[in-house]
Amino acid sequence: MEIPPKLETNGLAPGCGPTRRLPGAILLVFGVFLGLWIGLNLGRTGFSPLGSSPNYRLISQAWNRIQGYYVDRAALKASSITYGAIDGMMNALGDTGHSTFLSPEMVKGLAQSERGRYKGIGVEIEMKGGQVVVVAPIDDSPAQRAGLRSGDIILKVDGQSITDLPVNQVIARITGLPGTSVTLTILDPKTGHMREIAVERASIQLHTVTWRKLPGVSVAHLRLSAFEEGTSDELSKSLAEIQKDHLSGIILDLRSNPGGILEQAVTAASQFLAGGKVLEIKDAGGHVVPVPAEPGGLATNIPMVVLINGGTASGAEIVAGAMRDDKRGPLIGETTFGTGTVLQEFPLYDGSALLLAVQEWLTPDGESFWHKGIAPTIKVSLPPDKHILLPAAEEGMTAEQLNSSGDTQLLRGVAALSGDSPH
Repeated sequence: MEIPPKLETNGLAPGCGPTRRLPGAILLVFGVFLGLWIGLNLGRTGFSPLGSSPNYRLISQAWNRIQGYYVDRAALKASSITYGAIDGMMNALGDTGHSTFLSPEMVKGLAQSERGRYKGIGVEIEMKGGQVVVVAPIDDSPAQRAGLRSGDIILKVDGQSITDLPVNQVIARITGLPGTSVTLTILDPKTGHMREIAVERASIQLHTVTWRKLPGVSVAHLRLSAFEEGTSDELSKSLAEIQKDHLSGIILDLRSNPGGILEQAVTAASQFLAGGKVLEIKDAGGHVVPVPAEPGGLATNIPMVVLINGGTASGAEIVAGAMRDDKRGPLIGETTFGTGTVLQEFPLYDGSALLLAVQEWLTPDGESFWHKGIAPTIKVSLPPDKHILLPAAEEGMTAEQLNSSGDTQLLRGVAALSGDSPH
């Protein structure tokens, strides 16, 4: 996204992507920094650098040659090469869309987003398959209003190609002062159509829970757009209102939900579970710890379906997996993004930080969805020319307008709760 990813232990966690080809100098600096980190942390971590010392000497030797003989002296900019090296280290882990490096500016943006407000266009991006891919636009953000969709590929920013740029540099180009504009060149991978859109940056306040009674049916469309501080409280209030209206079913909409705070996701899932587990967490040693559902859920008996798509990621996948394994209701839509690790922040001395995956999430049945995603029970694709329908747009809508909205996934959810569709 154009803000940095937040900790999976307490925030959103998109990251970089698969290994990319990096300039030799960057790879060399990476080796130097890795060696220094190992040396500084030897006493605390218990790792021994002895096995890697020949490689470290080789990297140091090559680095010294570059410093001594490389002809373009102006290119030897310490900060950009250093950050590029660390970013390359994180990319080399292959933790697509999760582990990442944050510059000091991105760490500041992280703090802003954790408070529920940040400046930008309101879009989550990932490096996936060497391309900058939109995970999800935030509800009612400039990006969403401009027509950005999950899966869109960003090719250029303000006319400049971003091919081979690390994700933190892409983020830096997209962000800016509220009121200024950025032009994105977008490729729709489903249609092959390329378009340019101008998006005005803004200060964005996140609202993560919305709902409406759908016209013509006794069904609530309950949308969770992210898991931020306060999401669980908002969800409790919304469920109380749904109960007060005596509605007979809930469509839980997790589409284009990029995830968020782990504890908030667990609490949200627990609202729909009468017991059992929400997920399992596996550490680097292979030890698995179950995370039980919290007692006192408000919607453990009401019929429900869950909407998912390629922008359903991270904590939203936890909720989807819990609903599926508990047989709480069918998953309708498309396979989720596949973000399934817990991040821990490792601050660096200059204000930058590493977000490093230290644990893996599993569904209650022990299934890994990291890099694979969670497949729907009922596969339904959204037409390329249609957008997901948000509860805010449903106010005052008639049943006929709902049926002609083109949101095939939402309509299938209505049909499933009405008994008109296979589960």
